Amino acid sequence: MRSERLRPPDSENLTMTPIQPRDPSSFGFEQIRYTKADWIATVTINRPKQYNAYSTEALEELATAVRDASVDDGVAVIVLTGAGHRAFCTGGDVKEYQERYTRRPRDYWKYMALFRAYLESLIESGKPVIARINGMAVGGGNESQLACDLAVMAEHAWLGQVGTSVGSVAAGGATQWLPIHVGDRRAREMLLLNERIPAPQALLWGLVNRVVPSVTRGGDFITGASQEQIELALAGRDGYGISLERLDREVLSLARQLLERFPECTRYTKTQVNFWKELAWHQTVGHAADWLALHYASYEPWEGMRAFVEKRPARYLDLRARAAAGGSSEFLWGPYERECRRCGARGLPESFAFCGVCGAALGTASDGPGAPAAGETERAQR
Repeated sequence: MRSERLRPPDSENLTMTPIQPRDPSSFGFEQIRYTKADWIATVTINRPKQYNAYSTEALEELATAVRDASVDDGVAVIVLTGAGHRAFCTGGDVKEYQERYTRRPRDYWKYMALFRAYLESLIESGKPVIARINGMAVGGGNESQLACDLAVMAEHAWLGQVGTSVGSVAAGGATQWLPIHVGDRRAREMLLLNERIPAPQALLWGLVNRVVPSVTRGGDFITGASQEQIELALAGRDGYGISLERLDREVLSLARQLLERFPECTRYTKTQVNFWKELAWHQTVGHAADWLALHYASYEPWEGMRAFVEKRPARYLDLRARAAAGGSSEFLWGPYERECRRCGARGLPESFAFCGVCGAALGTASDGPGAPAAGETERAQR
């Protein structure tokens, strides 16, 4: 293919229309990189220190970039990827969830609107979107690549879901689309067990279209690298390393093939193939946004996300044991049932022995919600 055929016409010579794409540099994005060249728009999540987890602000930037690419007639293909070689995307920033949304659960519903806008921008872009999976794609990262049309995966990368491990539900694409991609049983395995899916397995299951070598030793690519070799390469030890040269080559090859197809036929083909994906999505995601916002006020995300941030195992069995013993597994300190007779505070957690407002003793739980403080009965009898 001759190089001049890869360059879109100069935008200065185009007739102005009411819907105008913009130069990528004019957006001033801070958490993503956005470029356009040779008919290809590349959108890169640029938070490598956070393993390319998207923040609330990053979601807005991602949706804005994809929408711009979708209306640019000088763009034929969109490539979605992450910075570096460790992570494609690891979904939402759990630290942000723990700091923002377990404190204000109602705001998670607002957050889900931004997340929906991002994924829907990919699905409804009217252009083929290629996921360039340069590293692990976990949680919303796997959902992001599922929203794309084609996926090319580096051999050292892996896919997975983590919802039930961190106190959430992967209802932002995974519960809807994994059964379509891999079938019901495999979807349940990924969603319920949260195990890693290595690149060869991802290809076998139909989660991606291509897997390319990315582990090198002494500058030479190793095809079919073992897990030990992958770990050595990620650590940069014993002459091993990671190269994304073949990943880039394969992504470019697919993009060039897509260029040699009629654009309107391509767009409508995507629209038609999207039917089952969009049906599952729109039937469930609104309900998911409401349920997740409510769920963020409960014990499971409080424990799961703090465990993740604190880098410790979550106390799954403690929560189960509470419920089995007749206690509360929904509230950290029990339901809001107690009252303080001294200061009148109400809605105090059932397990509290002292008032959180005035510090007075509340008596035993068997005394009931309106029980007098310890010593109050004795003072009344004197």
